[in-house]
Amino acid sequence: MSLMQQLKKGSTPLLVLSVLQEEPMYGYQIMRELEERSQGYFTMTAASLYPTLHKLEDDKLVISSWQDGDGNRRRKYYTITQKGKDTLSDHAHEWQTFANQLLALIPPSLRQTTGGVA
Repeated sequence: MSLMQQLKKGSTPLLVLSVLQEEPMYGYQIMRELEERSQGYFTMTAASLYPTLHKLEDDKLVISSWQDGDGNRRRKYYTITQKGKDTLSDHAHEWQTFANQLLALIPPSLRQTTGGVA
């Protein structure tokens, strides 16, 4: 697994909580919203999303409920809890500090200057 794959995997709970901060969503909706907001940079499969959602639920960072969807479909919606919002805030701060410190160590000549974070 590459370094970037490891970083993306490690950021999965933060990404999911970030998306759920706006409104309750069901699994497929979370995957599409994440992909759309990141302009395709972050993609997620059900195989990676659902274990993350179950862990977040076990940790009381999200709660779930079944709701009727279109037609006869029932969907499991996930809602961020206050503990989840607090965790999101803490982790977002940690990631921002990490990114700032990392960028400070990368020589300016090596940073991407268009369409990136530099």
